Amino acid sequence: MPQNATNEAENLWLARALWDLGAVRFGDFTLGRSTVHSPVYVNPRRIISRPAVLRRAVRVMAGEIAADAGRLNPHFQPYQRVSGVPIGGLLLATVFSLTNRVPMLYAHTSAAPRSGNHAIEGSYEPDERVLLIDDLITSGGSVEETASILRNEGLDVRNAIVLIDRGEGAAARLRRIGVGLTSILTLVTMLNYYLSTGRIDEHLYRKCSEYIEAKRSEVES
Repeated sequence: MPQNATNEAENLWLARALWDLGAVRFGDFTLGRSTVHSPVYVNPRRIISRPAVLRRAVRVMAGEIAADAGRLNPHFQPYQRVSGVPIGGLLLATVFSLTNRVPMLYAHTSAAPRSGNHAIEGSYEPDERVLLIDDLITSGGSVEETASILRNEGLDVRNAIVLIDRGEGAAARLRRIGVGLTSILTLVTMLNYYLSTGRIDEHLYRKCSEYIEAKRSEVES
């Protein structure tokens, strides 16, 4: 079994927690600018109401990063700072920074309030490497925007980690700008788990899977 498949199987606790928190919904949703008529919606920000889940999620992210470094993953590079992608990523990055004692930066993206003329809040040195953190990634646009702001200020961004990748082509998009993506779970893995445990039926599973595959094909074509 591939390493990433093993890791996802070990992290199905997160799929259970999100389900129990009501963070997974089915219907007809518009997400951002490009994801329309999605039959599934996931809101990982709900984990802030469960401190134990939030702490565990951050521990798993830190463990995955350490594992990538230990495997000498050529796509993973050491980092000196972390930065959360607004809005959900800011919550995770703050907890990550506190628990792992890694300084945090705050980039003023279009989704983040701006104060004064500063593009970035926090102290840093030129060429320092920044790890991007987000809760969920769809098209990759928000991560790309954050990376661009940090890079424009002389910082080095090569990696991003997210709790959930919806699997709609974000990894390929980020590769094109030199950012490697690590995810704790994919939406497809979550759907497989919900189907196998009777939480959703075959019809809903197929509808969601076909939607995700169609969106991925749009981005990667």
